Amino acid sequence: MMRLSATFTVDLLPGEDLPAADGRYDLSKTWTGDLEGTSSGLMLTSGDPVTGSAGYIALERFEGVLDGRRGTVTFHQLGTMADGQPTLEYVIAPGSGSGELTGLQGTLSIERIDDDGIHHVSLDLV
Repeated sequence: MMRLSATFTVDLLPGEDLPAADGRYDLSKTWTGDLEGTSSGLMLTSGDPVTGSAGYIALERFEGVLDGRRGTVTFHQLGTMADGQPTLEYVIAPGSGSGELTGLQGTLSIERIDDDGIHHVSLDLV
């Protein structure tokens, strides 16, 4: 296993509502560190985050350089919050890699989020 570190900033823009979700957002990220590049994707939400109970799913395509290798991968996210307690599964979608990232597998963990919105993450590759 190999562990990489990176940061990202994210922009969320509300998108057109869909019948299967309470909210839809287009997202874009800028990555720095062991992941250098950009990603864009789609997030769907449901529930009531104000009361501490909600969930979301998201797919985002990363394009850039990961530990010196160039290509694309898709990240798949599944987040829930029940009674204010969050859980997050954040993985590289199997079979989504291209270029030098073909066949890449791994999980991403958010280590912390700074007050200015910078997300610090670790990526464990298998």
